[in-house]
Amino acid sequence: FCPTVCSYKFRLLSSVMARRSTIRQDRVPRVGWLGICGVLSFLCACQLKKPETKTDCFVPPATRRSSMMKLSIPMLGVATGMHEENRASALFGFGDIPAPIDVAKAPADATVTSTGLAYKVLTPPSCSPEACERPFLFDKVEVDYTGWQANGKMFDSSVSRGRRATFGVNQVIKGWTEGLQTMAVGEKRRFWIPASLAYGDNPEMGRPGGPLVFDVEMFGIQRGPKPPIVPVDIAGPPADAIVNPSGLSLKVLKTGKPDFKARPVQQDSEVILEYSGWKSNGELVVSTQVNGQRAQLRVSDISLPGLREGLLGMTLGERRRLWIPSKLAKVNSMLVFDVEVFGIQ
Repeated sequence: FCPTVCSYKFRLLSSVMARRSTIRQDRVPRVGWLGICGVLSFLCACQLKKPETKTDCFVPPATRRSSMMKLSIPMLGVATGMHEENRASALFGFGDIPAPIDVAKAPADATVTSTGLAYKVLTPPSCSPEACERPFLFDKVEVDYTGWQANGKMFDSSVSRGRRATFGVNQVIKGWTEGLQTMAVGEKRRFWIPASLAYGDNPEMGRPGGPLVFDVEMFGIQRGPKPPIVPVDIAGPPADAIVNPSGLSLKVLKTGKPDFKARPVQQDSEVILEYSGWKSNGELVVSTQVNGQRAQLRVSDISLPGLREGLLGMTLGERRRLWIPSKLAKVNSMLVFDVEVFGIQ
């Protein structure tokens, strides 16, 4: 039907223009005929399209080109990184990278850690194991990654976006934080992360629930601030430590300034502090040294009961080590804090 209509339109318009040209030959330039042919060709091309794709004629050429390259995008993204067509595809919602065949469950040859994190090395690093550079908790890493749910649905990918991601090792889900610290630059791994180390089974809207699978390739490490040294007595308080009735143990590491003994920290004091806290296994959980600035807060606003109690009575310039039992730490293990007071109001 379309060719007939187009042919009819062309003949009708031609006859009309021919009659007009007989009367006013100087009013119909040759370029006008070329324009008319172009318009008719465009309309016929649109009508020849299938109904569901006819609007492709009215979108920018780049969009149509990315649509045609849709099928090649997953292979390009995985094998060689993102190219121009991949970026166009991501922009217009195409190019989901197919899930690996073992997305539903970690294979038998995968390594499983004590936390339940499973991983498999897809591309080993070029360095020898003892010479490999690996990130620490407070470093930043540059990676490419793709994430899928257990049903094979892709929910995020730096590969599809065409831009590598950079973020702090301690600023991601637990499974990533654990896994990244065992990787080296140039290495690519597949992680099977249980829900308990991801967003949980019923996460906030917009986040994927249940177990997740990630392919991660590391390209670089940006070293962060040097973390504080783990105390030698991290496992428990020494014999000379003071033990409060609550179970809190403390030891003075540096005495305060003598002129300020009459102005100790009280419950309603506002203090300026430097502090670092570890779990009893030596894992650093918080540190103003790493954050790069001292903390200013009111003692009564501190949510950790053991830390609130340990600050009371400290004077300006004093430094203490606190062994906070789990019942005063609101966690399942003892915490150890080194605290120094730099201001009291």
